[in-house]
Amino acid sequence: MSKNTKRTSSEIASLAGQVLQNPAASGIQKQLAGAALSQRSPAKQTGPQLEDIASKVLSSPKYSDLTKTLAGTVLSQSNKER
Repeated sequence: MSKNTKRTSSEIASLAGQVLQNPAASGIQKQLAGAALSQRSPAKQTGPQLEDIASKVLSSPKYSDLTKTLAGTVLSQSNKER
């Protein structure tokens, strides 16, 4: 299985930290933010369930730009073979 060595940038990690501290953030935002933060290490990559969630977020008009930014970050760090 190939590994994706991409890492979450400092800018996105900071944004993700703000989302996790925000009591008004949605559950999906917090889930994506947590995944983004866990991927600061290149040893971590997105699992198939989160890939599916992130993909649905990106293809839906109902999510905010913030949520889509987090989803795009998480999806870019998925396994290249899936």
